Amino acid sequence: MAVRVKSVQKGSAAEALGLSAGSMLYSADGNEINDMLDYQFYTAGERFELAVMKDGQLDYLKVEKGEYEPLGCEFETYLIDQKHSCANHCMFCFIDQLPKGLRETLYFKDDDERLSFLFGNYVTLTNLNEHEVERIKKMHISPINISVHTTNPELRVRMMANKRAGEVLKYLDEFAEAGIQMNCQLVLCRGVNDGDELRRTLDKLTGMYPAVQSIAAVPSGLTDYRKGLYKLEPYDAATSAAVLDILEAYGDRCKAQNGCRMVYPGDEWYLCAGRPIPGGEFYEDFPQLENGVGMWRMFRDEFLAELTFAHRRIPIPRNIDVVTGTLAAPLIQEMMDELTRRHRSVKVNVHPIKNNFFGGNVSVAGLVTATDIIDQCRGKLKSKHLGVPEVMLRDEKDLFLDSKSIADLENALGVKVHILPSGGGDLVRALLAPKLV
Repeated sequence: MAVRVKSVQKGSAAEALGLSAGSMLYSADGNEINDMLDYQFYTAGERFELAVMKDGQLDYLKVEKGEYEPLGCEFETYLIDQKHSCANHCMFCFIDQLPKGLRETLYFKDDDERLSFLFGNYVTLTNLNEHEVERIKKMHISPINISVHTTNPELRVRMMANKRAGEVLKYLDEFAEAGIQMNCQLVLCRGVNDGDELRRTLDKLTGMYPAVQSIAAVPSGLTDYRKGLYKLEPYDAATSAAVLDILEAYGDRCKAQNGCRMVYPGDEWYLCAGRPIPGGEFYEDFPQLENGVGMWRMFRDEFLAELTFAHRRIPIPRNIDVVTGTLAAPLIQEMMDELTRRHRSVKVNVHPIKNNFFGGNVSVAGLVTATDIIDQCRGKLKSKHLGVPEVMLRDEKDLFLDSKSIADLENALGVKVHILPSGGGDLVRALLAPKLV
């Protein structure tokens, strides 16, 4: 197989070699180039032989460049080929619970080991073939983030509705033997993979330290759009507390045995159980922060630290409304109360937005839509400025999940919208800045 070059960067080694748009890359030192991982790995060295097709002729070029200096080729897509889509039908899949009519890209399920390495995505391993497993070992792609959910093969097959889901658990041991580090995720479904099944899973994964570096456990998110799907019940205070007891007990054991906690409960467990969020030392290096684990603690600590530093500033008088999800609302209200206590000229009005759009037990800020903001804030805002957390918008910071734009929100509520950063310290700086952006 060969990959087609879309363009070549000016001044790059590729340009010096005479490569151009349309050139085909076949191999580097005999190693086939099929996608971005192959390209980055096999062209990273200082010297190698590149097999290319240009102007209809196959040629072997001697490449000399700085080690890890990019060769300089660009391709049609970042991965060169297409993303690998998910072959599972998990009983808890959030995408299967989306209402119709959203942006088409929201319905795509990726399950691509390359995105795990490049962007930290979690993969289930069911898409992997033996060639890809061997490539991970050869390239020593580490760490790799894996959605495990359960180490019971039969239960994993049932939960993921994929006959390969159980057999691919063998890759955990293969990666460990190859020195590949792993971060694991458990999405827990009430009465399915918690309780004794959770203990079984944790026994296996914690026993794989240091290959398994961290384990995050989060509750399944359930919307009102589950018609025809497996019947799942949301966790309540009692069942959340029961899960927490197990997770914390295993974390304490790992801390005593290995010097690190390894097992980290998602913030939702504490909030649903009505228990206080642990201190920052509990999360150590926050290895599962991208999974939302410890985010509450980090936000609060960063906010208060920056607020203490910012006490020397004298902000201009300001009045702003801000929206958030119901899960984060108590924390945001606490932080805004502290900010306004220290800076009397600043007024921040917090509006918790109930997620009627998705319903169910969906309460995180990142899934709040403009539709719900408009419905619940119309006639209730106390200023002409509305702060919206950036997590409610897609990466381009222009559209909400319901495809409404910033302009739609401004026109509906008669306000100027300000996109607020998600970090605690950044939020303090934004709210006390001479000018809201």
